[in-house]
Amino acid sequence: MLVKWNPFANGGIARSAAPVPELDELFREADRLFEGAFATPSTWTSRTGVPPADIHETQDELVLTIDLPGYDPKSLDLQVEGDVLTVRATRDAQRMGNARWFRQERSYGQVARSFVLPSSVDATKCEARCEHGVLTVTLPKREEAKPRSIAVTVKS
Repeated sequence: MLVKWNPFANGGIARSAAPVPELDELFREADRLFEGAFATPSTWTSRTGVPPADIHETQDELVLTIDLPGYDPKSLDLQVEGDVLTVRATRDAQRMGNARWFRQERSYGQVARSFVLPSSVDATKCEARCEHGVLTVTLPKREEAKPRSIAVTVKS
C-alpha cells in the first residue's frame, strides 16, 4: 500500500506503509530530485562540492571567509598559482561497521573553490586561520595599491 506524500509529515519524506524497500528507495530518489530544485546556500556544499564563501575588502586587505564545518583543519590545502587562490578540504566518511543507514545527507570527500585574485593583492603575504569550521584567509594589499592622501597646497 502506498501513502500519499504529506510535505509536513516525517520531515517531508515520503514512505511506503508496507515494508517494501524498493518503493522506499524510489521515494528517496524523488526526495533527492526535489531537494536539488530548491537548494539554498546552506545545501550548496553537499550538492555541488562548492563551499559557500564571503569576500570583503578593507583599506589594507581583502578577506575571504569560507564555511567548512566538519572538515579537519589539517586537511585544508591552500595554493596560489599565478593570480588564482584555490582552497581544498577533505572530509572522510564515518565508518559504522555493519550499521543500517536510515538517512545519510552529509557529504564526504573533497570540496574545492578557486578565486581569481586582483592585482592589488600581495599573495606572498597571505595568512589563513581556521576557527569553528570557518576558514578566514587574509590577503594584504600591495603598498602601491593602498589609498594615499595627497596634500593640497593653496596659493593666494
